[in-house]
Formats: sequence, C-alpha cells, structure tokens
Amino acid sequence: MRVLLVGAGGVGTAITRIAARRSFFEHMTVADYDLGRAETAVAALGDSGARFGAARLDASDPAAVRAALTEHRCDVLLNATDPRFVMPLFEAALAHGAHYLDMAMSLSRPHPSRPYEECGVKLGDAQFERAADWEAAGRLALVGIGVEPGLSDVFARYASDELFDEIDEIGIRDGADLTVEGYDFAPSFSIWTTIEECLNPPVVYEEDRGWFTTEPFSEPEMFDFPEGIGPVECVNVEHEEVLLVPRWLKARRVTFKYGLGEEFIGVLRTLHKLGLDRTDPVSVKSGAGAAEVSPRDVVAACLPDPAGLGERMHGKTCAGTWVKGTKDGRPREVYLYHVVDNQWSMREYGSQAVVWQTAVNPVAALELLAGGIWSGTGVLGPEALPPRPFLDLLNEYGAPWGMREQ
Repeated sequence: MRVLLVGAGGVGTAITRIAARRSFFEHMTVADYDLGRAETAVAALGDSGARFGAARLDASDPAAVRAALTEHRCDVLLNATDPRFVMPLFEAALAHGAHYLDMAMSLSRPHPSRPYEECGVKLGDAQFERAADWEAAGRLALVGIGVEPGLSDVFARYASDELFDEIDEIGIRDGADLTVEGYDFAPSFSIWTTIEECLNPPVVYEEDRGWFTTEPFSEPEMFDFPEGIGPVECVNVEHEEVLLVPRWLKARRVTFKYGLGEEFIGVLRTLHKLGLDRTDPVSVKSGAGAAEVSPRDVVAACLPDPAGLGERMHGKTCAGTWVKGTKDGRPREVYLYHVVDNQWSMREYGSQAVVWQTAVNPVAALELLAGGIWSGTGVLGPEALPPRPFLDLLNEYGAPWGMREQ
C-alpha cells in the first residue's frame, strides 16, 4: 500500500507518528500546501521516517492531486485537510482510481427558508451522489473515519450487532476536561471546522420523521463522562454520525451532542453576531492595498494552532456512543467510549490528545484495508464494515476503549 496523505497539520502529523510504528504500508507521501510543514512532519520521525516523503500540493486543484497520485504511485488517498477540500480530493481519487479515506465529509448548506426545521444540503450528500460511480470503478471511499465520525460509528455498529436486539436511540456524546495554560480562549481543534459544525443547524434523525434540523445548541443535557472527566453539559451540534448511522443501522432516534461549555458557546454566538463566522471574502484595507479575506480565516489566524498547544494542555478528552434499547426483552443502556489523556499522548507521540485521538482511527482503518480484513466498493461509512476487527486493533495500538452500563 502506497498512501498520499494530504494535510500536514495537527492530525496529519499525528497520523505520520502513529503510522511510522506500523509495517502494513510501503510508503506514505505527506503533502501540504506548505512544503515546509510537510518536511517538518517527516523530519520529526527521525530514523522511523524512511518510508515517508514530503511534497507540496494544492488540495483545491484536482489535476495537481491526480498528478501527485501518479508521481508517487499511490493507491490510497487519505484526506487530513479541512472540509473545504473534501470534494476536489474525493473527485481526484476517483478519477485516478485510488481508494479514498477522510475524517470529515462534504459540506452542508442550510435550507433556504426553514433552516431550523428542514435539511437543505446535508453533510456528505455530494459524496453519496457519486456512490454508483465509485462502485462502477471498483474503488472504496471510506468516509468519516476519524474519531467522530469514525470510531463513534464503529461503536454504533458494534452495539447493533452484539449488544442490542432493538435500539431506541444512538447518541454520540463528546466531552472533555481539557485546559490550556496561558490562553483565555484556545480551541483544541480546528476553529474553522468547529465554527462550521457548531453554528450550522444541528441535524436529528427520527425513524418516523427522517432527518430534520433544530436551533444551534438545542436540547442541553448533563452527561457524566467516565475516567474522572465527570458531568459536562452537552448540546446538539451538526455532525456526520447523524447522517451516516441511519443509512446502515436501525434506530428510532440518532443524535450528536457536544460538551462545549457556556463560555465556548458564548464566543461562537458572538462571532456569528459579528459576521466573523462567514466564509465568503470581504474587502479589507491594508498597507499593500485592498485584500479579499474570509472573516473565518482571520479568526483562525488570530488563534493559536491547536497542534502546538500540547505542552500547555492538561486533562482528558472522551469520544463515545451512548445507546439505549432492549436486549433479550430487557431494557439496556450503555456508553461505549474512548478516552485519551493529553499527558500520555504528548509523552508517547508528541501529539496533543484531540488530534491524536482523531488520527489513530484512519491509520487503523488503512491497516485493515491493507490486510483485506475490511473491504468494499462505493461510498461507505464506518458502520458499513465489521466492527470487532477495528476495536481489537485499537487495543493493539495501545488505545483501549471501554464500555459502561448506564
């Protein structure tokens, strides 16, 4: 297996550090718009970096992506960029005949007149529209294979296969007790992506209603997270799992709730009020003349790079899937979860907890695909594939998961 990894930010760099310890692939080319960043990611591997190379690549240019796949003889494209670049990378992989993996799906657009009641364009719609073309090509696009979406979807499939006869609700619940020294506000993940998912209308699925939307930050609830994190208020957020799980699994309701905290929600609402969450460029005067700048890109540029916060971060992050239903005629409720302690991930890999937790899952998926344990054609979510091999491999990676009976 020869892999083109596109994106050498926090998650992409963590992918290289995890993959360097595994033997399943022949070569991985690390590509980024900033060649220096790709070279730094490879150089940091030291003696473990013999199977890695660096390249400059514009992820928005499908022709350039196809050329890179050809030049480096890659049969898999792993997308570790932000969601803006999903479709050009997805299309380039299909045109080249490569398999494709990503951790975030094609962008949504709110309903033009009823944004908080009806779906417009849903997350992943553009990719699923091309499913027949991927099937005809005999290639696999494995979408949403980070931690959320990704591991959370694997948990949902595992619960459906082995833990429940009937499921009332599958609810992804994400929370943390992470703090960052020296900053009043420092997101632990890409602020561009965080704004996108938190300020878009959240999607909920109900069996008798299908997909529908609500107001941002709706349905607050306190959820008690394991391993010392404790109770965190969680709210509805737009996320891929709600669009993926019902395509393969039967559940009466599917939700995603994120533990953001009152301060974080307040900052996001202020950005929205000021129009600083917008992605369309505005004209800004500068010493060099007028410049066209996206307000959201300005916000991202003003905040610290999440990949560089690890030394200042303390605490744990938890991703998991809460499932309620019946087994053998009796009510059952479980929480399947994965916790990463930032001190551990920094000590073992030099990557902060949130990006490491995201990165380990596509590497494990690549290993299963390389070994023929996972396979398929078309556009598939993680819940379309058998969960047990993936969960067992996570344990082998030193990333054990847990289950709590509620």
